[in-house]
Amino acid sequence: MKKVAVIPGDGIGPEVIGAALEVLEKAAPKVFDFQSVAMGGNAIDKYGEPLPAESLKICQNAEATLLGAVGGPKWDNQPPELRPERGLLGVRKGLGVFANIRPAKIFTPLASACPLRKDIADKGIDFVIIRELTGGIYFGKHEAFTTPEGERAARDVMEYSEHEIRRIAHVAFKAAMGRRKIVTSIDKANILTVSRLWREVVEDVAKEYPEVSLNHLYVDNASMQLIRVPSEFDVIVTENTFGDILSDEASQIVGSIGMIPSASLGDNNRGLYEPIHGSAPDIAGQDKANPIGTILAGAMMLRYSFGMSKEADKIENAVDEVLNDGLRTGDIYTEGTKLITGSQMRDAIIAKL
Repeated sequence: MKKVAVIPGDGIGPEVIGAALEVLEKAAPKVFDFQSVAMGGNAIDKYGEPLPAESLKICQNAEATLLGAVGGPKWDNQPPELRPERGLLGVRKGLGVFANIRPAKIFTPLASACPLRKDIADKGIDFVIIRELTGGIYFGKHEAFTTPEGERAARDVMEYSEHEIRRIAHVAFKAAMGRRKIVTSIDKANILTVSRLWREVVEDVAKEYPEVSLNHLYVDNASMQLIRVPSEFDVIVTENTFGDILSDEASQIVGSIGMIPSASLGDNNRGLYEPIHGSAPDIAGQDKANPIGTILAGAMMLRYSFGMSKEADKIENAVDEVLNDGLRTGDIYTEGTKLITGSQMRDAIIAKL
């Protein structure tokens, strides 16, 4: 049996995780040993901390970790070290995952849900954002202080070493070799010293991949080009903060944040898999949540951690078929399609399998 740690999370997390586990069991019966662990707001309520040591240990001993979503307004007033998001950062660091892979692909049946002009969407949207996950401002020094004049102030430090940049660049170039062989590195090298180092190291790594075309964009320009000409992007590589922002922008370009899976990988195949949407506490328990992002995260887990590409293809094809049948949860519903619940979407995908 293949050991998988399961973090149901908060809000709609348990709902979408439950759907994904049922789909995985249908696609690969009696293959997985799922072990549920506490992390996020639910862990704060039960154990007084967002990532108990035992939870991290279970994740580290598993072959892969599948995560729902964590957080919510209930825990907004917690001190920074006790926020649910700290648990997420902690499990990423504890698993040694440094490369977040977020595909942004428009499903043909959902083209009408794309907020961009039809002539832009019709050119196709199919790119991957590879975000460095364990460095930058999120893991730098955070400090609140008082100036000599008695004014409150704060600083957050963005820091990257050469090896951190080099390893994420290799992930991007290897991904591009299996796609259209175009890498766009996004930085702010006209302002930030860190970004100048980033650009220098990425250019050095590019020499090892002569078949791949490399171009650079400043992050402000990149955010505009993703909307203006998304069809021109293939593989995007960028640092932690920029990647966090741009990947959410990309999720809206393709129609719904509920459709997008995510994989976070380290030096081995043990990965952390999750949808990119949040915990959506406003619809939790109402059977409205779209489970497709989490189901597709499960498919990514099959492919990247277990080498089960055939089973992953089956899940992805089942999702395509259900969408082609016109079935839609509320977040992707348009006139002329059939509105269904989250559990009905799960059942329809399982039926296709």
